Amino acid sequence: MPFESVTFRPATATDAAAVADVYLASRRAYLPFAPLAHEDADVRGWIRDILIPAGQVAVAEDADRTVGMMALCRDDESGWIDHLYLLPGTTRHGIGSLFVARAKAELGPPIRLHTFQDNHPARRFYERHGFIAIAFSDGSGNEEKCPDILYEWRPAIQ
Repeated sequence: MPFESVTFRPATATDAAAVADVYLASRRAYLPFAPLAHEDADVRGWIRDILIPAGQVAVAEDADRTVGMMALCRDDESGWIDHLYLLPGTTRHGIGSLFVARAKAELGPPIRLHTFQDNHPARRFYERHGFIAIAFSDGSGNEEKCPDILYEWRPAIQ
């Protein structure tokens, strides 16, 4: 299914339910090895009351349907892609690549993110976009207790 009409915009409070739907559906479909650490209602409340109000959450829409979400942040050292999730059935159509391009333009280098070691499709995706693994963990630092990888992107020096 082509997604020629995908648009991106900042998420608002009225997007909370759709953002939560994308997040929960994507986590269940693509990360069965990393069960959610919180009940659906708690996740929905966190997205509604904390994530979206904090800002830097964007949604991708196609035909008035939310098909993706990305949350960014920044600390003293780098920008972060905290969350990037697509609705099942909408992957491999360039939406994730457009989100990453937006993150690079908005945050600038360096950009960091975590993904689970067992999430091989995400690892290939981020590596195609120039992210390099800089640390591996046993998962003791994340809620799911699943081994993860810290990736970083910096533009190549010419």
